[in-house]
Amino acid sequence: MRILVTGARGFVASHLREPLFRACGSDIALIATALEAGHHPTLGDVTALDVTDEHSVAAALERHAPTHIIHLAGIAAPAAVNADPRAAWQIHLWGALNLARAILAHAPDCWLLHVGSGLVYGSSAKSGLALDEKTALDPVDEYAASKAAADLALGALAHRGLNCVRLRPFNHVGPGQTEAFVIPAFAAQIARIEAGFAPPVMKVGNLDAERDFLDVRDVARAYALTVSRTSSIEPGTVFNISSGVPRRIGAVLDLLLARSRAKISIERDPARFRPDDLPRIIGNADRARDLLGWLPEYHFEDTITDVLDGWRARIAKA
Repeated sequence: MRILVTGARGFVASHLREPLFRACGSDIALIATALEAGHHPTLGDVTALDVTDEHSVAAALERHAPTHIIHLAGIAAPAAVNADPRAAWQIHLWGALNLARAILAHAPDCWLLHVGSGLVYGSSAKSGLALDEKTALDPVDEYAASKAAADLALGALAHRGLNCVRLRPFNHVGPGQTEAFVIPAFAAQIARIEAGFAPPVMKVGNLDAERDFLDVRDVARAYALTVSRTSSIEPGTVFNISSGVPRRIGAVLDLLLARSRAKISIERDPARFRPDDLPRIIGNADRARDLLGWLPEYHFEDTITDVLDGWRARIAKA
C-alpha cells in the first residue's frame, strides 16, 4: 500500500502512523503532504501540496501513485471558517474535488478517504436522537456547509467510478489539540492558573450543550481500519465515527476541575455563547462497528487527563 496523507501537519495526522501499521501491516509507504514542506515527528518528511491547486494535485498523484489517500487537509475550527469562509469553500469543496478528479484521471484504482464532519447533520440534531448515516444533512454554518458540499459531491462521483469512503467524525479530542476547541481551551486555562500565569477564574460559554466526544487515537484507528477494509467496502459508503454518548459540557468541565491543583471559580462570558449552538449532537456508529469492527477503546476520563497533562507540560515549557 502507498498511503498519501493530506493535512499531515495537523492534529489527527500526528496520531495516524501507529494505527495504520497495526491495521495494514508493515508493507506500507506513507507519503505525508501539507501546504508547507518540512519534517513531521511521526510521519517523517512532509512534501508540499496545495489541494486547491488542481495541477499540483494531479502531478502529485502521477508522481506518488498512491493506493489510498486520507484527506485530512482543511480548516479545523468552525470559528476560523467564519473568519475566512471563501478559503474554507476552496479547501473543503474544491480541494476534495481536485483529489477526486485527479484520481479518476491518473489513479483510478486509488481509494479516497474523505474526512468530513458530524456537524453536517446540523439542524437534524434538534430531534435529540443519535444521528445515523441516513439522517438528512442540514448544516447551520459555513464550516458544516462546505464539508457537506464536498461529501455530497464525492457521493455523486462514486456513481462515476470514484473509489471513495466518506467519514463523518464527531468531536474528537486528545493531546496536541489547539485551544480553538472546548476541552483543550478549558485544560489550557486550568494549566495557566495552576502555573500562576492567570487569575483563578475561568470564563466559559454555554455549559448545557451536549456533545459526542471521542479520543483522537480512536478516530485515527477508525481511519486506519477503513484503509485496511476498502477491498470489501462499496464506493461511496459513509461512516459515522462517534461514541454515541452525549456529554454535557458542564460535566466535562467538572471532570477537569476535579483534576485541578488549584481552586478555580467559574464566570459565564456572553461573548463565548454561539447563537447557532445546537443543544445536543450525538452520532450512531453502528455501521462502523459492523463493517469495520471499530469501537472506541479509550475511556473518556483518561482522555481528558491526557489533555490536561499535555497542557501542563506545554505551559511549563513556556
